[in-house]
Amino acid sequence: MKKMIILGLVLVCAILIGWRVYDRLTGEGPASARGRKPNAVTVAVQPVRTTTMRHTAEFTGTLLPKAQFVVAPNVAGRLERLLVNIGDTVRKGQLIAELDNREYAEQVEQARAELEVAQANVIDCLSALDVAERDLKRSRQLRDSNVVSQSELDKTEASFNTCRAKHLVALAQVRQKEASLEAAKVRLAYTRIHASWEDSDVERIVGERFADEGATLKVGDPIVSVVTLDPLLAVINVIERDFPLVKVGQTAEVLADALPGKVFAGQVARRAPVLQESSRQGRVEVLVPNANGLLAPGMFARVRLSFAERSEVTAVPISALTTREGRQGVFMADPESLLARFVPMSVGITEGQWAEVVEPRIEGLVITLGQHLLEDGSAIALPGDKNAGGGQQKSPGFKPKKS
Repeated sequence: MKKMIILGLVLVCAILIGWRVYDRLTGEGPASARGRKPNAVTVAVQPVRTTTMRHTAEFTGTLLPKAQFVVAPNVAGRLERLLVNIGDTVRKGQLIAELDNREYAEQVEQARAELEVAQANVIDCLSALDVAERDLKRSRQLRDSNVVSQSELDKTEASFNTCRAKHLVALAQVRQKEASLEAAKVRLAYTRIHASWEDSDVERIVGERFADEGATLKVGDPIVSVVTLDPLLAVINVIERDFPLVKVGQTAEVLADALPGKVFAGQVARRAPVLQESSRQGRVEVLVPNANGLLAPGMFARVRLSFAERSEVTAVPISALTTREGRQGVFMADPESLLARFVPMSVGITEGQWAEVVEPRIEGLVITLGQHLLEDGSAIALPGDKNAGGGQQKSPGFKPKKS
């Protein structure tokens, strides 16, 4: 019997201890002791604020040279000398490389010799033409005196015409050989490869090297690439919604993941006239000054564009936004009644962690944590509420502003 009494007392103590532990863990003790409604949801809140907001968007892209071209030979041959390397500064018109020119030099000499032969042939034909012209003149005089027959005169005229035609052919051959000589000289000149471009910048940089000395190159085989590093282009693709807002000449902020904390000022230089049908995005090129050389082509870039700025707007934390019955809004906290009220709203621009409230006009506290557990009229507990044991003053509750 005594054992049963002791066992009962132990059981009662265990129940009391369990209740106290449950009470501390759930905070659902007597409401009068806490000033808190049963089943209240503990939430975090932030005040609605009035501020200036910018409509900004961030796009990812790649840094590219403003200008880039590949230096390649116009004739085939063995690369005899390469005079630049990666990172070297190149001036406009500078000699970059030389090919083995012996074969092309021989072609020039051969073309020159053929021209001399053609010129000698012209002299020979001209001499024969002079003789034929004198014979024709004499034959006509003799024919007028009936000394020679008409047939003999015809033969003399035919001989003269033949000599004249040969002379014309010889002259044409001279022009042909002159052109061949000039072409051979051009091919010989092509064995000396220069860096040339049309832009006004005087110097550029060797970006890549594709061939080494001794390599046999075909026409168009790349030797080196020459790039402009100041300024660079940040190339981004802008979505259809924001594309009409992008204007040539507007400012931009450019960030590179490789250079955390650094922001580079840029300017929209070009905007594609069409969108890509597959992605509904348009190409935008942002000019980025790079006088200090910190940026490099190929870097991953983030470009921030600002489309509008509005002052004195009502803003709420983006974390406060939620949806109920297909309507977007926020839960407003009333510290007097400790109730949450769902307020549907129209949201405008966003910046950072804040969203503009277009309508209705509100003030007070919005719930930023725990709203997924709430419905309109749900009981709440505020961490800073005096009745909840925090000892802090209450903040003003939800008050719709009068329009």
